[in-house]
Amino acid sequence: MDQEKALKWMHLFNEKMQKNKDYLSELDTPIGDGDHGGNMARGMAAVMENLEGKNFETGADVFKVVAMQLVSKVGGASGPLYGSAFMGIAKQGTDASIAELLKEGLAMIQKRGKAEKGEKTMVDVWIPVIEGLEKDQLSKDDIWASVEATKDIVATKGRASYVGDRSLGHIDPGSYSSGLLFEALLETEVTE
Repeated sequence: MDQEKALKWMHLFNEKMQKNKDYLSELDTPIGDGDHGGNMARGMAAVMENLEGKNFETGADVFKVVAMQLVSKVGGASGPLYGSAFMGIAKQGTDASIAELLKEGLAMIQKRGKAEKGEKTMVDVWIPVIEGLEKDQLSKDDIWASVEATKDIVATKGRASYVGDRSLGHIDPGSYSSGLLFEALLETEVTE
């Protein structure tokens, strides 16, 4: 992904994070610390501040800045997980397909968070999104269906696992923010 598309993707993701920060924190309140929206919005604001007015040679250069800002500015597990994802994406270079970029991001999330599909984490959205991209069949409806499906999972990883069965019926906040990330990706029109 070139630097222009990378910047557009991050700009759109930031807009969605700022607009949805209260809702994300509402999602996080019954099964987490209630701070996912505020943390991610603050992290993305720092990302935009550090991208503003700078020239980047590649998309990877953009994603390195994103990774560093999210790790340093976002509290809880989200900062390290999203930061790891963008570090993985940055490692893939410029010739990789979008699916290959995201696969490396997913690998880094799983390495850090030790999560597998079916544990009510952001992985439950990343995996079907990558599968959809590989088949060239990813739509916003597909993304949000994956996010919505986390309601039916009992959390066994992360903060939500502390509430056990009470996590049932709640959308995973990290999955929702991942949904925003992938919706922004589709709007960037890079999914060739």
